[in-house]
Amino acid sequence: MVDLRFTPRLIARIAQALIVITLAAAEATAAVPLGPEGAQHLLTRAGFAPSPAEVLAFAPLTQTQAVDRLLAGVRTTASAPPPQWIGDPVIGPREFRSLPEESQKAERQRNVRRSLDLRRWWLEEMVGTPSPLTERMTLFWHNRFVSAQPKVRWPQLMYRQNVLLRQNAVGNFRVLLHAIARDPAMIVYLDSATNRRGRPNENFAREVMELFVLGRGHYTEQDIKEAARAFTGFSLDPDTLAFVYRPGIHDDGTKSVLGVRGPLDGDRVLDALLEEPAAAEFIVGKLWLEFVSPRPDPVRVAVIATRFRSSGYDIRTALRGVLMQPELVAAGEDDLLVKSPVELLVGLVRQGDGRLPNATGAAVAVAAMGQNLFSAPNVRGWPGGEAWINTQSLLVRKQSIERALARPEAAAREARAMLPSADAPPAGNPKQLLEAAQVMAAEVDPAAMLKSYRLQPERPLAADDIQRLAGGLLVVAPVSQPVPGTLAYDALRALLLDPAYQLK
Repeated sequence: MVDLRFTPRLIARIAQALIVITLAAAEATAAVPLGPEGAQHLLTRAGFAPSPAEVLAFAPLTQTQAVDRLLAGVRTTASAPPPQWIGDPVIGPREFRSLPEESQKAERQRNVRRSLDLRRWWLEEMVGTPSPLTERMTLFWHNRFVSAQPKVRWPQLMYRQNVLLRQNAVGNFRVLLHAIARDPAMIVYLDSATNRRGRPNENFAREVMELFVLGRGHYTEQDIKEAARAFTGFSLDPDTLAFVYRPGIHDDGTKSVLGVRGPLDGDRVLDALLEEPAAAEFIVGKLWLEFVSPRPDPVRVAVIATRFRSSGYDIRTALRGVLMQPELVAAGEDDLLVKSPVELLVGLVRQGDGRLPNATGAAVAVAAMGQNLFSAPNVRGWPGGEAWINTQSLLVRKQSIERALARPEAAAREARAMLPSADAPPAGNPKQLLEAAQVMAAEVDPAAMLKSYRLQPERPLAADDIQRLAGGLLVVAPVSQPVPGTLAYDALRALLLDPAYQLK
């Protein structure tokens, strides 16, 4: 009789066989040309909703060729000119406290304006970038290594962190992690400057283990306490807010973190975290949630994580493994993801060859949908997924699409109607001004969109026309399919407002 007991050895062999089968199936799929549907799906997942021209360029490629082309196009710098104030010296806490009350108020107001300017700049970069994957990865790290403007206060620091994330977006995770530990915005946000010998602050030590590298269950509270001691000395210059290491406040005593013992400093602790096998799986799992499906496949995640760790934490290796999954070109219903507010608005503009006539208003619009750039709700960031959709946010999402489709003069009339009357104070009510700005946030040309599908706005559509239009706009069948005979403009509007357009 055959012994069918599931011994550890048998389980390991079964797991290995499953890995081989999974990889073989993925490789077979990756060798077939994507076609328009596969290209549409991949480009939506790996960037923002693509234009018909982008789909046409990628359709003849296999998944392997397409992923390699996307990775080859990754950038380390933004293409849009940065705000003019980025090089201005910061007014440090000591100098700020010495200012008269009116000057302090003016400085706060200037920082608010600059923070909106920063949001405007990044959205314009997302719309205009030749590498949407670069901005998606920058956004991914922005929601992993969270710092928020209200606490950080200085927009220059938030800009510099954004530059750091883009420089390392598809670089080396070890390099990125060490740089983040020294990043002034992160040091302010997690109070690292108050962490000193004899009075350790555990904020950074806790978040680097729980949220940045390992995840819960892979460390102890004692590990956090010991790591906090190791990070003492990471601080800022009070006048320039540049990173400085202060050996005088560093605890140079013996510490023990995850079994590594000695007079550890912060860098040695970060390396100790990366020596844990859980680190690679944790990071790949987050990438899976971002690009593949709501439920990571533990077998495939483990395969990618092994390669990631063996590469010395080369992010490109992990990202390529994730983008090569079959769900990226043909997701089933259980694999669908919800577009974030930024993905929705930026994707609409890119897909419709549109523009942001008021990028500040666009920033306000995505914030109203729940994604206020540079100001995540807490250190865990935005939860994403189905949390993006609720009664209020769905209404704002649909309003944003409606307004983007409106003629510019119609949007201008709506904006003027929201503003105070002629005899009201010129500044108006701030809330009214922000609502008016949202109206002019994004603009697409429906006629141009339809022309790219060889359709005229006032032409009644046949069933195959509707199918072609739906296939170019959506990655899944619409909930309410327009009926044959519907005018092209009405069909376009119906498909963009369909719940399926919220998905990727």
